[in-house]
Amino acid sequence: MSDHVHVRLGGGVGVNEHGELVEQFHCRCGETWTRTYRVEDGEPEM
Repeated sequence: MSDHVHVRLGGGVGVNEHGELVEQFHCRCGETWTRTYRVEDGEPEM
C-alpha cells in the first residue's frame, strides 16, 4: 500500500471583503487549503 503525499497546486489569489489577500491551493485528490494574509494599514509600498 502506498502513502499519498499532497501536492499543493496554486488555485488562485484574490482579496476578500476585509481587504485581506487570500491564496487558494488544491491537490489532485480533492483536498483544498486557503491561506489568508492580513495587510497592515499604512502607506502603500512603491
